[in-house]
Amino acid sequence: MITTEAEARSFIEGLGGQGAIEKLEALAAALREENERQNLVSRGSLEEVWVRHFADSAQLIPHVPRETKGAWFDLGSGAGFPGLVLAILRPDEPTVLVESRKRRIDWLEAMVEKLALKNCMVEGKRLELVETQKAAVISARAFAPLPRLLNLSSRFSTASTYWVLPKGRSAAQEVSELPRNSRKMFHVEQSQTDEEAGIVVGKGKIGTGK
Repeated sequence: MITTEAEARSFIEGLGGQGAIEKLEALAAALREENERQNLVSRGSLEEVWVRHFADSAQLIPHVPRETKGAWFDLGSGAGFPGLVLAILRPDEPTVLVESRKRRIDWLEAMVEKLALKNCMVEGKRLELVETQKAAVISARAFAPLPRLLNLSSRFSTASTYWVLPKGRSAAQEVSELPRNSRKMFHVEQSQTDEEAGIVVGKGKIGTGK
């Protein structure tokens, strides 16, 4: 379990090296400044930003095979978690941040520019209006209940799409409530930053169960 800033930094450095640490330090500073203007994250979580937001986001990466190529879609990116962290740690693969709220869009676009994330783009619109594209990976943190999330994002999925969905304490319950064909695609992994939280992990195209 990752519980301290030092442990979070070590974990992240193992995934992305010192360059990732430097970009995340810049993101942390910008987040604290912007949080005074708009409530991007709870003020309490800023005291543990490396654990609560950075490592919490980075822990999704080991659930996807290294050889996976293609766009990682992060739905409802909000303050940029996990999307911005994923873009920093996967500089050679595209990351798409889907967000519909204007002030959040402005923030995400500013961070993409500030951090020189050339692999990252912001889709500033409701998910329903985003042009259908093939996603190699789909993630979402606090976006929607699992059945609705899968329904909204199903058109982006293929037989080779990976799903990594932090769902907190409700992970197992939400999987159990899925239709049978969808339910058999997923399982729950333990979060490394919260002993009571789970991550819904799966692979396949929603609608076929393949």
